Amino acid sequence: MTVEQNVLQPGGAAKHQQTFLNQLREITGINDIQVLQQALKDSNGNLELAVAFLTAKNAKVPQQEEASYYQTALPGNDRYISVGSQADTNVIDLTGDDKDDLQRAIALSLEESNRAFRETGITDEEQAISRVLEASIAENKASLKRTHPEVWSDSPNPYDRKRQDNCPVGLKNVGNTCWFSAVIQSLFNLLEFRRLVLNFNPPANAQDLPRNQKEHRNLPFMRELRYLFALLVGSKRKYVDPSRAVEILKDAFKSNDSQQQDVSEFTHKLLDWLEDAFQIKAEEERDGEKPKNPMVELFYGRFLAVGVLEGKKFENTEMFGQYPLQVNGFKDLHECLEAAMIEGEIESLHSENSAKSGQEHWFTELPPVLTFELSRFEFNQALGRPEKIHNKLEFPPILYLDRYMHKNRELTRIKRDEIKRLKEYLTVLQQRLERYLSYGSGPKRFPLVDVLQYALEFASSKPVCTSPVDDLGASAPSSGTLPAQTSPSTVEQQGPSSSDVPSTSPVQRSVIHKPFTQSRIPPDLPMHPAPRHITEEELSVLEGCLHRWRTEVENDTRDLQESISRIHRTIELMYFDKTMIQVPYRLHAVLVHEGQANAGHYWAYIYDHHQNRWMKYNDISVTKSTWEELERDSFGGYRNASAYCLMYINDKEQYLIEEEFNKETGQVLVGMDTLPSDLRDYVKEDNKRFEKELEEWDAELAQKAQQEKLLSQIPRAPAPSPAPVQAGEPEYLEQPSRTDLSKHLKEDSVQAINKALAEQEDRSPEAIMDTVMLTPNMQGIIMAIGKARNVYDRCGPEAGFFKAIKLEYTRLLKLAQEDPPPECDYRLRHAIVYFIQNQAPKKIIERTLLEQFGDHNLSFDERCRNIMKVAQAKLEMIKPDEVNMEEYERWHQDYRNFRETTMFLMVGLEFFQKKSYMEALLYLIYAYQNNKELLSKGPYRGHDEELISHYRRECLLKLNEHAAALFESGDDQEVNNGLIIMNELIVPCLPLLLVDEMEEKDIVAVEDMRNRWCSYLGQEMEPNLQEKLTDFLPKLLDCSTEIKGFNDPPKLPSYSTHELCERYARIMLSLSRTPADGR
Repeated sequence: MTVEQNVLQPGGAAKHQQTFLNQLREITGINDIQVLQQALKDSNGNLELAVAFLTAKNAKVPQQEEASYYQTALPGNDRYISVGSQADTNVIDLTGDDKDDLQRAIALSLEESNRAFRETGITDEEQAISRVLEASIAENKASLKRTHPEVWSDSPNPYDRKRQDNCPVGLKNVGNTCWFSAVIQSLFNLLEFRRLVLNFNPPANAQDLPRNQKEHRNLPFMRELRYLFALLVGSKRKYVDPSRAVEILKDAFKSNDSQQQDVSEFTHKLLDWLEDAFQIKAEEERDGEKPKNPMVELFYGRFLAVGVLEGKKFENTEMFGQYPLQVNGFKDLHECLEAAMIEGEIESLHSENSAKSGQEHWFTELPPVLTFELSRFEFNQALGRPEKIHNKLEFPPILYLDRYMHKNRELTRIKRDEIKRLKEYLTVLQQRLERYLSYGSGPKRFPLVDVLQYALEFASSKPVCTSPVDDLGASAPSSGTLPAQTSPSTVEQQGPSSSDVPSTSPVQRSVIHKPFTQSRIPPDLPMHPAPRHITEEELSVLEGCLHRWRTEVENDTRDLQESISRIHRTIELMYFDKTMIQVPYRLHAVLVHEGQANAGHYWAYIYDHHQNRWMKYNDISVTKSTWEELERDSFGGYRNASAYCLMYINDKEQYLIEEEFNKETGQVLVGMDTLPSDLRDYVKEDNKRFEKELEEWDAELAQKAQQEKLLSQIPRAPAPSPAPVQAGEPEYLEQPSRTDLSKHLKEDSVQAINKALAEQEDRSPEAIMDTVMLTPNMQGIIMAIGKARNVYDRCGPEAGFFKAIKLEYTRLLKLAQEDPPPECDYRLRHAIVYFIQNQAPKKIIERTLLEQFGDHNLSFDERCRNIMKVAQAKLEMIKPDEVNMEEYERWHQDYRNFRETTMFLMVGLEFFQKKSYMEALLYLIYAYQNNKELLSKGPYRGHDEELISHYRRECLLKLNEHAAALFESGDDQEVNNGLIIMNELIVPCLPLLLVDEMEEKDIVAVEDMRNRWCSYLGQEMEPNLQEKLTDFLPKLLDCSTEIKGFNDPPKLPSYSTHELCERYARIMLSLSRTPADGR
């Protein structure tokens, strides 16, 4: 269908033209509306030709005509549009297409979609929703197609599915429907919306044959949505199943394409369906007046488009639903809104003669519920696929919208002009400050105050009368006796009077010169360059000038920094005067997406306005949360989770969140009392069915206990004969156990395992079992046994054991092949992951896995105990020559060393962050030494050597500065304390930094520490300080790399695996947030 053909249909022109533009934007990734409209115009409304034109490799961008862009905003055009319809057009799934034939496939797809619209009247947007729904329902019904079909299987124990007190009810994921749960829960917790849905009465003619497709689609959906909301109010279940509502949505459309698509448009599409349903009811009840639609009243607002087109001003009012905002290039929500409210160049709004064009948007009527859709997806033309934008975007819990209101238009423009002026002034100040902070004309620049200080230090240095080359030449040995370098021993023996006497030695050997490796420095040799000739008068004048200039520069720099801070503060407070905080909107819900453009998971943070706390709705899981957790998951920039939809509500419209009251008693209505009678009966029936499940479970447990009591009194049969060993498998893993194990024992899993299995959607075993405080090894084994229960029930413990151990090994192998961030080191959780990554022998890994399955602590229920016995029997059957126990012990000792190294590193970094550098140093030294030994055996045996080296080096540098400061104080006690730090901590560590000459940063750090102390040689000081310095320097300047002995390693506390992993993750995360300089 072409655009011209669509115009002939009353009421459909604007909507379907926008749909075509959205399709073009999706497919081509071009966001310029002028280009898209021009392409449609040039192709006479034919989408195939428009796509071919825009995606051609050598196609030129069509000439932009501003008239086509502003034709929807010209006076007299009463077009009714929904801004929300543009919200999600940046995402397209091309994973199923052949990239070589992409353009042909797009054209065929558009041709078929146009034909389908002509035949059925259903838009492409509606068909996209249909495909999503069909895929979800198909996956739910055909569980064999799922990777993890047991993820969403209900726990057999109904008590695991029982609602606790008045905890909010979750929604079951019925097959990639987490998006449905997030949207529905956000709307359900809006009490006014909940009341509208629950009290919706179908039209009186609903039983008759539907008059049109909208009634056929929306009325059944409203019925199921009412039932679903009623269950969320009064169900005794922990979570409820939304399959019937999803199926209604699926059946409303005709599409055979089950390809998974992006579903971010579901929110505004859902509101469209609800709007249609309420419109049917409103039209039936109208009494000569224009019917009011509560969905429109609740979610739709209006804005005024004010602009200039070719020098002519225009104004036009338009309606919007969800308001789309671009994320890329902005740091907070206000910046996004400012950009969205101003399009083009608007300088001409205040000029009569300018021909520039642009427009501003001003809200004239805000909806009680204001939804912003954040465009976090964009199409990458080069890669040919959509990509997610992970940039950080901040948003406030209270949003003041006064600056965007039409009634404040003149005041806002004044403030915008003032902010613009301040920012221009701010730019000038920042440029001036930069000249002070980066002074110089060469490639290297320095703060001007430092340059003046260096000049002052140079001028104040003790003058010398000889060239730095001449005085060395005078002391050089004669040719043929010694090389040009002077040995440390020779320098040490020289005094001031022997500087002109050449050194003689019976042994001729080459000495390698290194800076500051002499035991003593001749007192007449300056440590820094100094002026050769300067009079007292010259020095006095120069010092006075440099002191004055440095003070002036410091004052100028401080004034600039304070001015910049004041301007920043002024800009921040520009919109916080009393007149601009009259339209507050409170954040009600944040819908979060975690993953990439083509896959991911959705959940919602929803504010409980009565308990004043945030709640996290993640499918069947509903938990308390905090603003800090919301920030971490929603702002973006930290990991691949970020908000894609923000729902704000008018903070002055209390009816949106007010609870209902009994008109007679005045008491608050809660739970079932808020439901209409028909829904109350529906929920009661469902609760009765659930109570029956509980009763049947109790009876089954009682019967099972009785049967086990009888079975325990029956003598056991002899063990079955051994089965033949399969080729290619370890012999001790394939032989049946010698103990008698029945193949007909029934399932008796504990509640924790069932609960974990019932809630494991999209979660790793570690995440599932976090609430059960077991070791990671035990968690994985319990999960594997749970997954193997079907094999166990059919074929007995022997087969169940083989299934479980293979499942666990596969899981650990997958973990070993991943590349997790530093804070998530799977080696700490599982020794087998460490062994796999370091290519341990297969027999070592197999025996370790067997020992884990044979752990006596694995006795939670009958099934676990039987599999444990099988594993123990397998261990007993291992022959001495099958596993080298010495090698086995070496591998496990290496792993213990790895954990110990991790503890040294972790504790050292914790002390470092607390600025306890003396305590941190010893831990980091042992961490580095142990880690170096581990890495000598393989690259995956230890931790990042550069990381440990950096913090060890930083500790030494900070302690050196502290000791030098104590020495400079001149106080005897502090001087002694400083020298104790140097002699007992710094000096013994220097050989550790010098032993590896490849580590350049360590060598530079050692030279910096030595330079710091050698700089005191040319300064005047008390005789006792001079004596202590002379006695200390030889130790510091000793060039020996012999490593001195240290104290015994510090004692490490005992950590459980959970504690170790948690503390290690915490410290590594803190390092990633504040990266160290030089790493």
